[in-house]
Amino acid sequence: MPNHIAPRESETGLAELRGDCARMAPHWVAPTRTPPTRVAPALIHGVTVPPASARLLDAMEDRP
Repeated sequence: MPNHIAPRESETGLAELRGDCARMAPHWVAPTRTPPTRVAPALIHGVTVPPASARLLDAMEDRP
């Protein structure tokens, strides 16, 4: 078995790394996005949220 030692990260240039990623990108398949299933609030039991966290969430913009 040959003793192949990979170069340290500092020895590999950013351009080479980007080139490797570009060559591999066609081989990667992104999973299909499925929207999360909504649960009725009445079905959620036993969850407690500290008041400060609840205020923070109330102040956040709603996302579709």
